[in-house]
Amino acid sequence: MAIDTSDFRNGMAFYLDGDVVQILEFQHVKPGKGGAFVRTRLKRLKNGSVVEKTFRSGEKVDPCYIEKVPYQFLFKQGDEVTLMDLDSYEQIQVPEDSLGPQARFLKEEMEVQAVTADGQILGYEMPNFVELVVTETEPGVKGDTVSGSVTKSATVETGATVQVPFHINEGDTVKIDTRSGDYLERISKK
Repeated sequence: MAIDTSDFRNGMAFYLDGDVVQILEFQHVKPGKGGAFVRTRLKRLKNGSVVEKTFRSGEKVDPCYIEKVPYQFLFKQGDEVTLMDLDSYEQIQVPEDSLGPQARFLKEEMEVQAVTADGQILGYEMPNFVELVVTETEPGVKGDTVSGSVTKSATVETGATVQVPFHINEGDTVKIDTRSGDYLERISKK
């Protein structure tokens, strides 16, 4: 059952040139002359690229129903990570880079969402925020902010390196935004 441009909503997915795309933004435009059209920004779910496409008003597309399946991260081995389907307990190995740059913040037992369409995995969504223990960092020296830098490098339990304020020490638990890799706050002090 095809849908037309009047049914477009943010987040809706459909097939475009053999790929599954999701609507990020759309705008109905009614110019003074000529027919109306719909300007869209679409995200290709397979590779994450964003494209802009204009549709004629009333143009039809084939809808795609995407589903998010919960997986649990078990362990990393080489360049692959092992995930377990939380419904069937089936384990799969996937290339670490298929999880994107957020994979560096994966820790055991963390939940990852697999985005699927027609039974095929299109990509993965990681939690936006994680709490990780700082395993290595230079000790903060009182008055050290005079040097002009207000952050220092810290290695967290997953092996990722992030910038943290000087008052963060080894053993502290910090909250990290996985999308940007930015430090957000200290959760606890050792």
